[in-house]
Amino acid sequence: MVEKLPPILEVGGVLISSDILTEYFCCDYEKCKGICCVEGDAGAPVTMEEIAGIEETLDTVWGDLRASAQSVIDKQGVAYSDPEGDLVTSIVNGKDCVFTCYDGDNCLCALEKAYRAGKTDFCKPISCALYPIREKNFGNGLVGLNYNRWAVCKDAVEKGKALRLPVYQFLKEPLIRRFGKEWYDELCEVANQLF
Repeated sequence: MVEKLPPILEVGGVLISSDILTEYFCCDYEKCKGICCVEGDAGAPVTMEEIAGIEETLDTVWGDLRASAQSVIDKQGVAYSDPEGDLVTSIVNGKDCVFTCYDGDNCLCALEKAYRAGKTDFCKPISCALYPIREKNFGNGLVGLNYNRWAVCKDAVEKGKALRLPVYQFLKEPLIRRFGKEWYDELCEVANQLF
């Protein structure tokens, strides 16, 4: 049945790549150590509203940031426009997110760390929370969701397969945060009808 699944589905006005329902994924932080925060060639996609939330949180997380990250923020702010014109978090040395902090060898998000400690109301950009799903805004309110495959997440794919945990179930909380519980329930209904 999976072979006959259309490549793109529509759920509640959102276009969904069907592999979000069929592929397995579960972050394996003990193996990857948060490498997605320090690899890549651009920061995490952010909205203007998120930039405002980050700026409000900046004083709270400032002490957790490395001096090099503080310097980048001082020079260009918490975000910049990438070559495609999208707003993304600022990065250090062409790859590390400025909000990366360390606990031994583990990379942590300073924004999420402060949120989980109850120091702020802003968690982290929704694009980070939704990963490996990437959101694309097509204009006129049309949004698409794609499953982004990245070699650094191979352990997450293996763990997801072992747990038989589809991407959309792994990302239940961020999908509800972004689209609401009613939309997520509809997504689950579609998945259940197809499988």
